[in-house]
Amino acid sequence: MAHHRLLSQDSAIFSPSVARIAASTARDWSYIDAWLSSKFHPRPVPSFERNNDTLKALLALASVNEAADDERNLVAKSEATALQELTDSERKIDKTSRPLREGLIEAVEHNLPTDGHTALAAMANIALQFGIAFPEPDTLGQRMCQLQASIHDAEQMKARVEVLHKHVDDEAARIKELLKELQRDDYQPPAHLAKQNLDMQRKVKALSAKLPELQDKVAALAASADSSHPTIADLARDEQEYLSVLSRKKELGVQLATFQGLPSDPDVARAELEELRDQLRSIESQRDAVFEGLVERESPVKRRR
Repeated sequence: MAHHRLLSQDSAIFSPSVARIAASTARDWSYIDAWLSSKFHPRPVPSFERNNDTLKALLALASVNEAADDERNLVAKSEATALQELTDSERKIDKTSRPLREGLIEAVEHNLPTDGHTALAAMANIALQFGIAFPEPDTLGQRMCQLQASIHDAEQMKARVEVLHKHVDDEAARIKELLKELQRDDYQPPAHLAKQNLDMQRKVKALSAKLPELQDKVAALAASADSSHPTIADLARDEQEYLSVLSRKKELGVQLATFQGLPSDPDVARAELEELRDQLRSIESQRDAVFEGLVERESPVKRRR
């Protein structure tokens, strides 16, 4: 039995499957040790427990780390490639002596639709007419509004000038007709023209004689108008007079309040006033009698009696 146990142990130790598992585990640990050494270099790798669970966790971590490194390397390679292409394109542009801005503008113009070309040409023409070196849509819009307002003002002025020109033409035609009529050989002035001329001369002389008098009246009116303007002192004086009148009004109102309820007829009011006075005297007599009675009743002399 002991010999059989030894044979089974030897077969277990030298089993091919066990050997493969042990070799695979050794390779995994060797890979993990190399990976940890690369990560902790130049420091030594910290000590840790070596078992199957630790090996699985470290293998998973190494796999994820390698995938991240591959992605990072791929991104770096892409960036390097793009930078190289950009550098090559700039070198080509420098060799052909063509600025990048012109290329972009040409590409934009080439890809514009028909409406875009029309709008761009219109904006360019407007900017050229306005003399704007760097046009912006809002600036062009403002200038267009200003131009429209100027056009409207010019049209209004043109209409007024046309109306004035028409009046001038009408007056010129009327004067020409009058001149033709006056220049005719058979022209005779109206009969009343001489009388009208004399009347006009007489009126002119009369008004010339009255002119100094009228000028004096105008000067007097102007002086009175200037003096009629109140000053601050006048306003203060008027205010004081108004306040005094208002105070007097209040005093009279208090005095009149005592006569409120009396008839408007003076005789009737006087009779009613006398009646009220009689009532007042009667009440005063009653008061005096009551007072005397109280004094006699409370007098010490009367008590001794």
